[in-house]
Amino acid sequence: MNEPRWRPNVTVAAIVEREGRYLLVEERAPQGSKLNNPAGHLEPGETLLQAVVREVLEETARVFTPTHLQGIHLAPSATSDVTYLRFAFVGHVGEPLPGRTLDEGIVRTLWLTHEEIAAERARHRSALLMRGIDDHRAGKRYPLALLQSDAADGPVS
Repeated sequence: MNEPRWRPNVTVAAIVEREGRYLLVEERAPQGSKLNNPAGHLEPGETLLQAVVREVLEETARVFTPTHLQGIHLAPSATSDVTYLRFAFVGHVGEPLPGRTLDEGIVRTLWLTHEEIAAERARHRSALLMRGIDDHRAGKRYPLALLQSDAADGPVS
């Protein structure tokens, strides 16, 4: 029997904290205005680190430097039959690049405290937003060396 192959959508997210505030994006979603970590999908040919750097630049106009892997989460979507495999990274960003526009659908960037983020739970894109902030506050960090990219060796058979 030829059953369709299940494939989770691989995503990346950035957890950026500066002086007790976390960098978030406000984005337009089908359910209205939502808050999220800078995040997005892994694209063909990218490593996970390349993907998170690209996504943060597109969504915040800032260069992201990952320092640690924070966690890997398998999460079903609340609004569809999609399952996400999310790699969350901790790091820091520079100042916004002059003349760089935000990705389509991103309204603005925000720096919010843990308390401000928690107070806006109804506007969270997913439960993974608060999970990432809470994991950051708990000190969860893993070396980036855990991630290996064997793309240069060719396809796995």
